[in-house]
Amino acid sequence: MQQLTMYQVDAFTTELFSGNPAAVLVLDQWLPVETMQAIASENNLAETAFVKRQPNGWDLRWFTPVHEVDFCGHATLATAHVLANELGVEGELVFTTKVGALRVNRKNSAYQLDFPSFPPQPIGAMPPMLSEIAGGLHVSVFRNFENIFVVLRDEQAVLEFIPDLPNIEKLDPFGLVITAKGGEHDFVSRYFVPHAGIPEDPVTGSIHSTLVPYWAVQLGKTTLSAFQRSKRGGQLVCELSGDRVLITGSAVTFMKAEIYLP
Repeated sequence: MQQLTMYQVDAFTTELFSGNPAAVLVLDQWLPVETMQAIASENNLAETAFVKRQPNGWDLRWFTPVHEVDFCGHATLATAHVLANELGVEGELVFTTKVGALRVNRKNSAYQLDFPSFPPQPIGAMPPMLSEIAGGLHVSVFRNFENIFVVLRDEQAVLEFIPDLPNIEKLDPFGLVITAKGGEHDFVSRYFVPHAGIPEDPVTGSIHSTLVPYWAVQLGKTTLSAFQRSKRGGQLVCELSGDRVLITGSAVTFMKAEIYLP
């Protein structure tokens, strides 16, 4: 029987029971994909991260309860927190992932994530099903490689949005992001990915790789305060720096556990 240590971390928050929880396992060698997926399904969190040391940094992979994904922000933050805060790894962390190198640096009590920018891509006419999902409240719509983004008329519309999860699931392989200009914050958002086993993601770093370049143009500024308006909620301080998006957030450890594999 194999015994492994697993951490659970609340990301994009300074307080337990808010932000977005992620599980993190630091491995010497990759487990079989089926085993990593089984662990993620057992955890039933939005993401479980698996990280492995390599000569010049770390290899990082993420799994939802349903499948492996190409890009995840909050579990990257959670992984950096485990390596730096729990295991004492010092200096810049460089993660090799399916979307390229992701860099994380400690900034006082928080972490700065250095992600690629994925500028919004036009969709054209609003598809009828998407218009029905948005309830006629949309201002514009665009996409990136993994999500469809719908801009609603105001923050209240984002807060009051009731997701039609069966229809949103039909957008597979795309998730749905809704967003609007904020009041206390520059912009707000919510994120739904039911086909990946995530009805609503509490706080999502990856979607900000597209939200930040979009709102930077709309608001005429490159440093932005963002808030994800889920029930748990989470704040992100963002900056558009050329072709990179810098996101600063905090994380707290909730649990350290031993798991047993056959």
